[in-house]
Amino acid sequence: MRYLIGIDNGGTFSKAAVFTEDGRQISAASVPSVTYAPKPGYTERDMDELWTVNAQAVREAIEKSGIDPKLIAGVSFSGHGKGLYLVGKDGRPAYRGIPSTDARAWAYIQQWQKDGTAQEVYKKTFQEILVMQPVALLAWLRDNEPQALANTRYIFAVKDYIRYKLTGEAYGEYSDFSGGNLVNLTTKDYDPELLALFGLEMCLDKLPPLRYAADLCGYVMEEASRQTGIPAGTPCAAGMFDVNACGIASGLSSPEEMCMVAGTWSINEFIAPQPITNGTVALNSMFCIPGYFLVEESSPTSAGNMEWFVRNLMGYEREEAKGGSIYDLTNQWVESIQPEDCGVIFLPFLNGSNENPLAKGTFVGLTDFHKKKHMLRAVYEGIVFSHVTHVKKLLANREPPKSIRLSGGAANSGVWVQIFADALQIPIDVTAGKELGCLGASIAAGIAAGIYPDYQSAIAKTVQITRTVQPRPEYRAVYEEKYKTYRAVIGGLNDVWERFKN
Repeated sequence: MRYLIGIDNGGTFSKAAVFTEDGRQISAASVPSVTYAPKPGYTERDMDELWTVNAQAVREAIEKSGIDPKLIAGVSFSGHGKGLYLVGKDGRPAYRGIPSTDARAWAYIQQWQKDGTAQEVYKKTFQEILVMQPVALLAWLRDNEPQALANTRYIFAVKDYIRYKLTGEAYGEYSDFSGGNLVNLTTKDYDPELLALFGLEMCLDKLPPLRYAADLCGYVMEEASRQTGIPAGTPCAAGMFDVNACGIASGLSSPEEMCMVAGTWSINEFIAPQPITNGTVALNSMFCIPGYFLVEESSPTSAGNMEWFVRNLMGYEREEAKGGSIYDLTNQWVESIQPEDCGVIFLPFLNGSNENPLAKGTFVGLTDFHKKKHMLRAVYEGIVFSHVTHVKKLLANREPPKSIRLSGGAANSGVWVQIFADALQIPIDVTAGKELGCLGASIAAGIAAGIYPDYQSAIAKTVQITRTVQPRPEYRAVYEEKYKTYRAVIGGLNDVWERFKN
């Protein structure tokens, strides 16, 4: 029996999991990855601390598994897209890590939209420019921290940095870099003309060689072995953007399927043999399966908003849970209120928006009658409505799928999955396994190690659907009306957000 390790760095936790060849998760460890907010709209990480957290998660996962580490056949990686992790010429971090919830570069997005840069960029990348993409953050560093950029040797996504710490070898990976406006999707390579549009010509030699997700990208070094418990010499695959990883772990391998991830980010996706170039979707990127493009609508507007609510407004309830799951209580609260009985609207924009770069999280419609239960139901529904906005854009370019596969924290809640099904009026599939980012990464490791011949074979061996939740037709009109109200609130506040830019 051989084993595979997947390492996943999301918006909140660093995770590692050990899998058998048939995709059975035998252990996992999750360690909070500390994020700092030095100013409103800024989010940062200490990159040395991030590596320490990753090493701890891997060590704990191996210890929990009880396996002989010598039986580990391969390691690979998943991580949040966008953001920026810079390594200097001395091999040390050149700046603090910037995760994908950072919004400091909002003014560059507005300027590029006004001066025509965005339109020229789209011709090469078929993407909108987002505030948390590497190009926006690099432009900000160019103008605000020029010494850090001058000292930079490698520009990485988060999972590339962790792989670099394990192997000492520097590579970028197509699914991440092509989703950050750094790759020309026609040539499938870096493009000096593209960088020049952003004023980032000086960054070309800082971009590492590109590899596909299942390509071999080095071996675990002796020092990293001591820190993680993975034997030195263990092969490491490139890994992939976590949207790809969750898609693969949900069985996404053909254009007929569609997936959603409801974690820190609202991720909504399908794959196609060609990118969608009519401007109706925000992002096209190269999928981890060569020959396919990922068509994606996403924003940091999903379950992370519910975590904020629980952390800041349910302190008493968390204490009363006394070791029990606070999420059992949140689900009971939401289920106790019928959708037609909650007129409160929540805009899930605490970490950013898919509507306006300056939009903020907002409750509208509160009265003296409403209690925390109503606010919580509004949070569940507002997050779903943000997903609905994205899915509608995707479905303008294809036929509706027979079902949508859902992963992320929301997939663990039966009542929340039912809201997704009712609001979309599409069946929702929930797949087995909790650490889908780690599972997707482990599949890439298995391909690189020769355990699986390709992604399709790996998916057939490792992915299982545990339940399908059917939409309730009687709630179609209720949710259509609530969604119209949600859209009206967004429209009514669009001229207000400029007042909240600080």
